[in-house]
Amino acid sequence: MIRLRAAALTVGSVAAALTLTMGTAQAAPGDTSTMCSSSLTPGGYVDVQWWNSGGCGSGFNPNTKKIMQLTGYPVGTVVNACASTWPPAGWTIVSSFYSAGCQYSAVPSFDKNSWQLKRVS
Repeated sequence: MIRLRAAALTVGSVAAALTLTMGTAQAAPGDTSTMCSSSLTPGGYVDVQWWNSGGCGSGFNPNTKKIMQLTGYPVGTVVNACASTWPPAGWTIVSSFYSAGCQYSAVPSFDKNSWQLKRVS
């Protein structure tokens, strides 16, 4: 029994080491991904669209979001993003506006829910 436990620990350690060394590829500026709203938007990304999806649960709240990578854009770049997350470092809010694709609340309104962001540093 002790040998089995030691073998299992060794295999687990090797798998963990491979996971740490393999890493994931860095997304390019403008790349998008879809994720459930229960997960935090990663650093360097902004939310760009919200909707309700059965894959992320049920209910009336928008529960799925599309996120976009902003890291790597040159200074002066302008993008539109939902106001559901703060802009990453180096980006500033230029203006705000309403977008139907950025309704991230169960009680939608026509209030400004989106930003135009500009890379400043």
